[in-house]
Amino acid sequence: MKPELRFLLNDQEIRLTEVGASDTLLDHLRIARRLTGTKEGCAEGDCGACTVLLGRLTEDGLVYEPINACIRFLASCHACHVVTVEHLRGPDGGLHPIQKAMVEHHGSQCGFCTPGIVMSLYGLWMSDPQAGVTQIEEALQGNLCRCTGYEPIVKAALAAGRQGGQAMDALAVERDAVAARLHAMREGRVELSKGDERAIIPADVDDFAAVLEENPDATIVAGATDVGLWVTKFLRDISPAVFIGHLMKGIEVNGDEIRLGAGVTYSEAAPLIAKHIPAAHDYWLRIGGWQVRNMGTIGANIANGSPIGDTPPLLIALGARIVLRKGAVRREVALEDFFIDYGKQDRAPGEFVEEVIIPTRPQAKLAAYKISKRRDSDITAVAAGFCLSVENGIITQAKVAFGGMAAIPKRAAKAEAALTGQPFAADSFDAAARAVAEDFQPLSDWRASAEYRQVIAANLFRRFWLEQSEPDLPVRLQYAVGE
Repeated sequence: MKPELRFLLNDQEIRLTEVGASDTLLDHLRIARRLTGTKEGCAEGDCGACTVLLGRLTEDGLVYEPINACIRFLASCHACHVVTVEHLRGPDGGLHPIQKAMVEHHGSQCGFCTPGIVMSLYGLWMSDPQAGVTQIEEALQGNLCRCTGYEPIVKAALAAGRQGGQAMDALAVERDAVAARLHAMREGRVELSKGDERAIIPADVDDFAAVLEENPDATIVAGATDVGLWVTKFLRDISPAVFIGHLMKGIEVNGDEIRLGAGVTYSEAAPLIAKHIPAAHDYWLRIGGWQVRNMGTIGANIANGSPIGDTPPLLIALGARIVLRKGAVRREVALEDFFIDYGKQDRAPGEFVEEVIIPTRPQAKLAAYKISKRRDSDITAVAAGFCLSVENGIITQAKVAFGGMAAIPKRAAKAEAALTGQPFAADSFDAAARAVAEDFQPLSDWRASAEYRQVIAANLFRRFWLEQSEPDLPVRLQYAVGE
């Protein structure tokens, strides 16, 4: 065990012995290091003003991704490379091509959001030199700009991409040397403290299992896209906290099943979804913004038990299973059985989600829907996953799950019964739309009223029928209120 946090910050190695569980990367950058180019806007991972690049070691080498520093805990940066806007420079030491293009195309007005936008575009510029408008817009999902508008920003990104120069960029030239330095930091468990707060960074999954047996009430922090708000918005005490964002990264495809380690992020899983479950690809890209997808993990989205988590409705419809582990003992549970009641899951103290097993259902008719007030980077009001098997024009099996309609993600049993054994026809889906009202009694909140949720749930059955029966018919229901 080592009582020292080590990471690279731009071109400097940082060593810290006093680190609290709730210390954020943003506060460290601005207060301790006076790197004030990184801004605090929303403090909840929504606006992107705090965007930095985080370099982390993967099986494919060192990967740099934009992340939200406001909800990234400092302890989770162990053995990583944090890159802020102050580190950017061009080959001649002047403005970086992204910065230069933003100036030339008038991509900044008040300037507050600009550093975060630049860092998101920098991450895209490095990872996808040929990025077009669609890729640029996806990269900017998590960056809000209220005065300039996005057209000049997109033009700047296109211009920087055409200019090139990625191979001469500092992060490319120094990548091997940086990777070697990070490898040297990864040995053993790290335990940190500051005052009454404790932060633990396990060495590997077996060590994590041991830590959790010793500290069954500890807060498990993976991507922190939820836990981060517990601290920044609710000032909750999360100590002792166990940081596991570097663990359980396995990805395996066996026939018609995808096996994902619980620590696989949305971004890491995205290529698999696009290839093996293409009907859910657009849905997947609506989970948060790019920064959130780079941090948030599938296992944590399941484990926190939120009734509006984005992945459970789709995964339940697909028939996903999870592997739970306590110490060296593992058990497999159907995902739909994991959720018991609001805030209550089938998980014992000291037990954690280790793996997610997702059937791809290549022969089924699939869809996933997310309804939210804002299309990109917004919290779900209603989410739904559809998976139907049809043989000779008859629906032989129907699995339909909803989020935001009950205290837990839940299947629509009455609606499924209305479909099963019936012709794959409009009347069957109209019957299911009527039946779903018996499945749920949703609440009203600031995201949507109970009545609105009921109407949406019913209309999603009709939308599914229209999309499946007439694939070329454009059905525009993915934008919520007012569309």
